[in-house]
Amino acid sequence: MEDLFSPDYLEKVLLSGVAQSTQGPSAAVAAVVRNGQLGTEILFIERSTKEGDPWSGQMAFPGGRASDEDENSLATAIRETMEEVAVDLTGSRLVGRLSDLEGGPRGTRQRLTVTPYVFWISGPRPKVHLNHEVAEVVWVPISDLVESSRYIEYPYPPLGRDSWPGITVEGERVIWGLTLRMLVDLFRRVGQPLTIRS
Repeated sequence: MEDLFSPDYLEKVLLSGVAQSTQGPSAAVAAVVRNGQLGTEILFIERSTKEGDPWSGQMAFPGGRASDEDENSLATAIRETMEEVAVDLTGSRLVGRLSDLEGGPRGTRQRLTVTPYVFWISGPRPKVHLNHEVAEVVWVPISDLVESSRYIEYPYPPLGRDSWPGITVEGERVIWGLTLRMLVDLFRRVGQPLTIRS
């Protein structure tokens, strides 16, 4: 498993370069990967709880909407990661990107194109400083993400009575929705598809 998440292998199997610009609202996120004490791990954020925020309290990758000042979606991912957790990715290794996804608050007609980029960082975990949008940073080992006992059906009352596939991490935190779809894409590309319903 660890060999599949080496930076050299990721560069071979992920999409390369910067995504083409799209029409309409867009956003970008950064999946930050490194070698940790328990093997390869990925950085996730827990968004702050805020009334009126459709992503309130959700697990996600750092990122956000594009700004007019951003040269492209890669610049958006780097800027947003710096703003949200104070991790500077400009000197890190971009190993590729995943497929663009259509995002937006579930249950609404708001839609935007989200581009996920994957970065590899070496050395110790970077120090973080969280802005008001982020409650916590959680480093999740890939061994947790492939552990089927962590797979649940996640109820999200604002969307009605349906349940959604999710992965429990760090206690009661749950990765689901758009972020889970990105993980499914990542693991499929490295040749280790997740067995979770998607």
